[in-house]
Amino acid sequence: MAAKQDPLLIKRYASRRLYNTETSDYVTLDDIAGFIREGREVQIIDLKSGDDLTRQYLLQIIAEHESRGENVLPVDVLTDLVRSYSTQAQSVVPQFLAASFDMLRQGQSKMMEGFGGMPNPMAQMPGFDAMQAQQEAFMKAMMGGWTPGSAQEGEAEDSAGAGGKSEELDAIKKQLAELQSKLSGLG
Repeated sequence: MAAKQDPLLIKRYASRRLYNTETSDYVTLDDIAGFIREGREVQIIDLKSGDDLTRQYLLQIIAEHESRGENVLPVDVLTDLVRSYSTQAQSVVPQFLAASFDMLRQGQSKMMEGFGGMPNPMAQMPGFDAMQAQQEAFMKAMMGGWTPGSAQEGEAEDSAGAGGKSEELDAIKKQLAELQSKLSGLG
């Protein structure tokens, strides 16, 4: 794994223009989304006040993708997120989401095999069962209905004969790459 880089510093001027301090040029929200997809961390700071605006701009990027029909977040997940702002779950949700995405990034191949007996360290967290159901709904939406043993898997075996396992593995790798690409867009 490569050494962790410092976050890319983006300064927002009073005119609301965003300035990339590394390349000394102005950037757009699409440029920032591209940096994030490439694996780069970004930090957006208001030049005048020094306030960190990163969260605000990341939410704006997600909202723009969703409004263009690039729907990654199902309505019921968005509804649950809104509810979490007004419930006691608010204190648990950020940690749960961060841990969920971290677990997803680290264990994609295990996840595709039905988690292969991997223990879940969050199982002891209060309210975990309800949040696990939400995560399962999210994962179902992310995977587009694909499940191990689906018709896609069987077709790969039938059409490829002896080389079916290799082609099946290639198909799974392709789906993982597509899923990673979608997740990279979430930042």
